[in-house]
Amino acid sequence: MWRGVGYRVGSRRLASSFDEVLEILPLPQATPVPGAQPWLLGLANVRGNLLPVVDLKHFLEGERTVLHEGQRMLLVRQPGGDVAVLIDELFGQRSFNESQLDPEAVRATGLGEGRYSYFIDQAYRLGEHTWGVFSLDRLARTPEFRHAALDTPRLERPATENHASTEIEVDHEH
Repeated sequence: MWRGVGYRVGSRRLASSFDEVLEILPLPQATPVPGAQPWLLGLANVRGNLLPVVDLKHFLEGERTVLHEGQRMLLVRQPGGDVAVLIDELFGQRSFNESQLDPEAVRATGLGEGRYSYFIDQAYRLGEHTWGVFSLDRLARTPEFRHAALDTPRLERPATENHASTEIEVDHEH
């Protein structure tokens, strides 16, 4: 028997193991972080701890989650500190037995398409719904997820500065 937390991100029903979810929290107010990726909603103070709040749908699909009253987030442990991951909808505890494991479901249903492919290895069928097992641990260790700063292009110095003219002269010599 496999047990985890069931939730929805976009149109996908996902479940993550209980040992990957530290806590389920309501969405607190988050303070935006200048120069951060658009999927990083900001920092939130949760019982005196500052936590980065990530819009999981935006990270995975490039589309913002529509915020609503009663919004939930999953608190996930990652190297260097915990992170709060925003989800679209919380379903609570889900239990699956081995007979509900469907080895073809990830591919057949499209659960593992796009960026989801790295985080979903298996799926269970329960009634009319297919639940992808989403690895929050793998998410927390993904370099792109851990690097929330925008990659900003290096600003060119005005041509009036000595460095800029020196760089131009060096470039012309090659």
